Amino acid sequence: MRNILIIGAGRSATSLIQYLLDKSSGEDLFITIGDISEENAKKFTQGHPNAKGILLDVFDEKMRQEAIKESDLVISMLPARFHIEAAKDCLLFGKHLVTASYVSKEMQALDSEVKEKGLVFMNEIGVDPGIDHMSAMQVIDRIRDGGGKMLMFESFTGGLVAPESDDNLWHYKFTWNPRNVVIAGQGGAAEFIQEGTYKYIPYHRLFRRTEFLEIEGYGRFEAYANRNSLKYRSIYGLEDVLTLYRGTIRRVGFSKAWNIFVQLGMTDDSYSIPNSEDLSYREYVNLFLPYSPTDSVELKLRHNLKIDQDDLLWDKLLELDIFNHEKKIGIKNATPAQALQKILMDKWTLKPEDKDMIVMYHKFGYELNGQQKQIDSNMVLTGEDQTFTAMAKTVGLPVAIAALRILNKEITTPGVQIPINKEVYEPILEELKSYGIEFKEHFTKYLGYNPNNVGS
Repeated sequence: MRNILIIGAGRSATSLIQYLLDKSSGEDLFITIGDISEENAKKFTQGHPNAKGILLDVFDEKMRQEAIKESDLVISMLPARFHIEAAKDCLLFGKHLVTASYVSKEMQALDSEVKEKGLVFMNEIGVDPGIDHMSAMQVIDRIRDGGGKMLMFESFTGGLVAPESDDNLWHYKFTWNPRNVVIAGQGGAAEFIQEGTYKYIPYHRLFRRTEFLEIEGYGRFEAYANRNSLKYRSIYGLEDVLTLYRGTIRRVGFSKAWNIFVQLGMTDDSYSIPNSEDLSYREYVNLFLPYSPTDSVELKLRHNLKIDQDDLLWDKLLELDIFNHEKKIGIKNATPAQALQKILMDKWTLKPEDKDMIVMYHKFGYELNGQQKQIDSNMVLTGEDQTFTAMAKTVGLPVAIAALRILNKEITTPGVQIPINKEVYEPILEELKSYGIEFKEHFTKYLGYNPNNVGS
């Protein structure tokens, strides 16, 4: 049998493992699931005869190498910074590798050796990055193959709560790593190009510069800019494109409310708060407000940020219970961001019966036969439950499909790569349709670059 080793059995691995178990008999596969918790790894095998769960600490070199040596292909579902340990062993023992994470500098540095050994190290094949790459390149290649010239590309993705589970004023719950949500957008200005002009949005303005999107059957959304869109010019071959913008999707109103935390400094992750474990939520909020011998914390916050008492923004803050004087942060030496995350997790953690939702939206502007045209493409997927979430499906299924196609020698181009070539994206996108992951396209009026518009 052909052996696939999966390192890391987190929540996003459920659909990946189920897919491979379902295919195991017909494709002659044996699945080994390695995790820092052997109990967790065994739970994922579901007692299947073609699978086993093992204890695997990626930092234990002997344990890691023994597991990789016995495999034909390795899937790393670890946090991105830990992939390189597995990657070096895959190179040493001549094993293919698949990850859903961005290609790091350390991973890219292995490219020439990976090619020399004829191995495939497929990265960025989850949802974002992953499905976004594949669905974008499919349309971009189609436009260019038909003689069109790309003028504009915008791409947006969001992990949200499904409408039937949307029961708070923020219209949001955590569907992936809460920490990444709290510190989103930090580390530099958002960079993009719009109608031929370079644009920059500093962090303190990021959540007040949003774009609106409409998806039939799901209503209106907003999107704020991701940190660096410009690197996708070379990735997608869009060096001459006039507009290139990537962003994160939220429900309308989220960004304006989130900006309150940004302006107060609650999302800062650069310093620790002394005695944070003993601070009440109310005392934590008061840290960021001016001193007053008479005014309440609520009044100071409203005055400081000019929020009226009848403003929906105020209701959103009250809903989070951030003025509670009994609940404690309970985290020693917490940064402001860590303390805020603790407060938000009280209210934004998915309930057992809740469902999540992935939303992706692309805009393609192009010129063909002297006419400017635009295609809008969107995909919405709702999770089944808290096991087979939309996030787990959109991350895990592309990983699993790519892994099987590499084993079957249907993806053969060697090297450290991402899924932007037709041999990769066409069959994977086609198979994803059978799991409800399908894009709907429609033509719309192109609203892009106008050479007579000197105000761009």
